[in-house]
Amino acid sequence: MVWPVIGGLAAAIAIAMAFFLFWRKQALPAFDSARAYSLLERQCAFGPRVPGTEAHGQCRAFLVNELQQHADRVSEQTFSHFVAALNREVTLTNIIAAFNLNAGKRALLCAHWDSRPWADQDPDSSMHQTPVAGANDGASGVAILLEVSRLLRLHPPDVGVDIILFDGEDLGISGQSRSFALGSQHFAQNKDKRYNPMFGLLLDMVGDRSLEIYQEANSWRYASGLTQEVWDKASDLGISEFIPRVQHEVFDDHVPLIETGIPMVNLIDFDYPHWHTTEDTPDKCSAESLDKVGRVVLAMVYR
Repeated sequence: MVWPVIGGLAAAIAIAMAFFLFWRKQALPAFDSARAYSLLERQCAFGPRVPGTEAHGQCRAFLVNELQQHADRVSEQTFSHFVAALNREVTLTNIIAAFNLNAGKRALLCAHWDSRPWADQDPDSSMHQTPVAGANDGASGVAILLEVSRLLRLHPPDVGVDIILFDGEDLGISGQSRSFALGSQHFAQNKDKRYNPMFGLLLDMVGDRSLEIYQEANSWRYASGLTQEVWDKASDLGISEFIPRVQHEVFDDHVPLIETGIPMVNLIDFDYPHWHTTEDTPDKCSAESLDKVGRVVLAMVYR
């Protein structure tokens, strides 16, 4: 009776493989939310990360050093841009970290690391020319990606991953969309045409203590399937702060990338009362919010 034995063995192997694949799919690396929050605080400790300032330069060096500890390659894309609102030219730097360089399939994770030079939405008009700390608006997304970079080194995924920290996102004039997102516009205009990741996630304002992340209109319009998958992952993880309903249309760093054909989803809590005010400080953010967004990002990378 050879065939029944062989058949039984094959069935056992198939069942074991199914259990292995199920376990592998479910077992995500543990996101260290306390470490992520400390990385948020560290960025803010330099002072407002306004291009052309000492704080901006110090933070750039810190971010490069952090990524170099984990990535296979880190490069800096430096360029100059005349900022009308400042009436001067500034030097901006996109920081690009690559993991699993030989992988054919790649995922893109990004955030912006600069902060706004003016608190133009502050309820106190006397503060409108004061630089913004940018704890949630900038530092939160970067903090998550720095923690993700550590996990990518410890637990290499099957796909390649590129983390880009864009500069110059917050130098724009309200009402003039293209005056924002300078770093991503520069990257999109100068990227290798062969670079076409499977998907991209943009993290912007994702640390709010009262986290509510709705689906963003441009993400849904141009990548509805991907957007739905992200919110499904959040639901699978029991994260109710990802609300499956379109709420805002935002011109952000994802739009120039969408225009090059990269499917992008913007994770953004735009109902943040301290947006572009002097109150955007670390105490308005929480490790718990960083954890929830970080776990969704990991679920997409290790899917």
